[in-house]
This record gives sequence, structure tokens and C-alpha cells, in this order.
Amino acid sequence: MIKPAERIYMDHNASSPLRPTARAAMMAALESDGNASSVHREGRAARRLIEDAREQVAALIGTQSANVVFTSGATEANNMVLTVPWDTVYMAGIEHESVMAPVGASDANLVALSVDNSGVVDLGYFATAVLQHRAPDGRELLTLQLANNETGVCQDVAAAAGFARQHGVCVHTDAVQACGRIAVDFDDLDVDLLSLSSHKIGGPMGVGALIIRDGFELPTLIHGGGQERRRRAGTENVAAIAGFGAAAVTAKAELAAENERLRVLRDFAEAALLECAPEALIVGADADRLPNTLCIALPGDLAETTVIKLDLAGVAISAGSACSSGKVGASHVLTEMGLAPDVARSAVRISLGWNTAETSLEEFLSRFRRLLLPDRRAVA
Repeated sequence: MIKPAERIYMDHNASSPLRPTARAAMMAALESDGNASSVHREGRAARRLIEDAREQVAALIGTQSANVVFTSGATEANNMVLTVPWDTVYMAGIEHESVMAPVGASDANLVALSVDNSGVVDLGYFATAVLQHRAPDGRELLTLQLANNETGVCQDVAAAAGFARQHGVCVHTDAVQACGRIAVDFDDLDVDLLSLSSHKIGGPMGVGALIIRDGFELPTLIHGGGQERRRRAGTENVAAIAGFGAAAVTAKAELAAENERLRVLRDFAEAALLECAPEALIVGADADRLPNTLCIALPGDLAETTVIKLDLAGVAISAGSACSSGKVGASHVLTEMGLAPDVARSAVRISLGWNTAETSLEEFLSRFRRLLLPDRRAVA
């Protein structure tokens, strides 16, 4: 049995462990007794915590605090955008399910964007699609993720947004995986809407934000109160919001150093894995990727089997495929990239973060070699 202290956590793209600064901010906020909508002293104290956090999250992505709308998470933020009755939505098939599902459930005309084998959206195809489908009186949206949660592949959102806005197309980006791992500037991206999640940067679960460009009108998704400037009703989760703000401060302060540190660790792990399994495929290797993310396909091994073996050995990683109704299916992201089904079903994701130590990575590689290589060599 692996003791908890011996476990190695390498699944930061799923959820990054709570940072000490976020934990401290949450504990302090839990001492607050007031409702932030109340005008008495206790209410004003709770309101101050929320507004401080709003400024901290805004600073992380270079925008005004007035543009930050707190939500229950990025799924709600994405739904706030994508349940709007758009006439046309431009979207590639590599988006997160919280983007794809509401688009699929809507009456919008979906224009599917093409993706190359590296997972990069073809912006030339997008430009042609806009010119072909653009309706002068229609309300149109481009939704384009900043970085993929499975592969770490980044998209040139700023370039796409520049063209889109010239042609009257609104732009939304899901920046959940990118924020806190690479520099993200709302104004430089030139988008109208941007989704964030707290627990991807070491804040608490259950809180996120939608950034709305000043002057951009967006229908309210949740009604019933005047919170968040009447853009999102519901009593605020003050402690979670405070933790989100604290995590944003720490992530911003450590961004440059962590970016380089994690890139070095990621590249070291990638080289070591390829050395011991040269037949493996690094997904998105030729594209610009997040510095913390490594998606590797191990043909001949089911991803779920690899994940379970490592979990029993005290290592937490993720599968690059999904299981539905007891049947193993290839990830929609990897399928969209053109990977063969057997290759896609073998892909696993290793994602590093703020508390990933070099010694932990070396121990992971040791356990990987010990557990998986004998089986692979036996098959070979």
C-alpha cells in the first residue's frame, strides 16, 4: 500500500492543489459573518473581500476589475456566453465539453473549424468561413480556446480575434488552462469574453470568472438578485472568491520563474520517456504548448490501464481518452487531430504545477520504468 506522503500528483490540468496563500485567505474570509449585499459593517467587510479579489483576478490577466464577473466556475462562465441565441458560432472540435455541449444544444448554425495534426486551428480556414457565412444582420461568435486541456497546444487567439472583430464577429476564449501558466493579457488578446477557473491556478474549486469587455452586452444567465452588477444573481461565495484572488496574486508573482522551471521539467520528462519508450508519440510536439503539459501516446497500452497501474503505484496522471457507458472511446480532441483510434486510446496526460518538485518527477519516471516497461518489452 502506498502511503499518502509517497504519492506523486501530476494532474494539475485537472485541478491544481490549493496554494497556501489561497488557503490562508479562505480561512481568514470564513471569519467574516456578513452578506456582501448588506450595508452594515459586516456586509461591507464581506464586500471588501470580494472587491479586493476582483482586482487581484483582473491584475492577473491585465484588465479592469469592473470587467470581472465571478461565477461558480468556468463551466458556468462558458454557458453564460454560449447559451446566448447566437445566429452563427465558429468552433473547432477540440474545445472543452463545457463549450461544445451548450453550442450543440443551441439553435446556432455551427461552422466547424479545421485543425491540423498538431492540434492547431487553421485560421486561414476560419477567415474563409467568415467571408462565406457572414450575415450582415446576424449575431456571430468565434469561440477559440487559448490552450487545450489534454495536449497543452496553444492557439493564436489574438490573430483570430483581430480578423473576427474586423468583420463584426464577437470573440470568446476559454483561457482556463492558459491562465497562470503563460502570460495572458485581455487587451492584447482583443477578445470580448474570456473564461477563467480558480482551481486550475491553485485556488479553490467552485469559483471562476467571466471577463466581459467594457460595453459588451451579455444576457443574464442566472436571475434573482443584483449581485455582480446584475450580471450573475446569487449570494457570493466570499471565502472561495478570496481564495481565488490570493491564488491569482501568487500565480502572477511566480509566472515567469514557474514558466521556465516547469518547461525544463516537462522537457526532461519527455526526453526520458522517449528514451525508455522510443515508439511513443508526443502529441502536439511541433506546436506551441503550455510549459507544464505533456500528452504522450503509448501504442499498445490502453490509457486507462496505464493510469490505473500508476495510481496503484502512487502516481496521479490522467487518461487522454474518455469512458462512456463502460466502453473505452478515443478522446474527441485527439480524434479531431487525426490520431488513429488505437493511438488516441493510448494517450495519457502528465501535467505539472506549482508544487511539482524535480525529485518527484524523477521518482515518477522510476515508477514508470519499473511498472510499464517490462510489459511493453514482453509484447515487443
